[in-house]
Amino acid sequence: MKVRVLVRLKPGILDVQGTSVKRALAGLGFDDVTDLRIGKVIEVDVEATTAAGARQRADEMCRRLLANPVLEDYTIE
Repeated sequence: MKVRVLVRLKPGILDVQGTSVKRALAGLGFDDVTDLRIGKVIEVDVEATTAAGARQRADEMCRRLLANPVLEDYTIE
């Protein structure tokens, strides 16, 4: 079963990469961008018989390795 994990910095955490990309976009004429944050998408194929089981395994992966709980939030699809 395929699981998609979206990892983003928590609100209030400085997103240096997002700030850099926002500045670069402004330099290209995209002055209407008011905020930009960078995250990551992780796709995992999990051997599970149910969607709930796949979600549970993905959650465990996130808590142990894929996301930094101090700095990042994640959602599982």
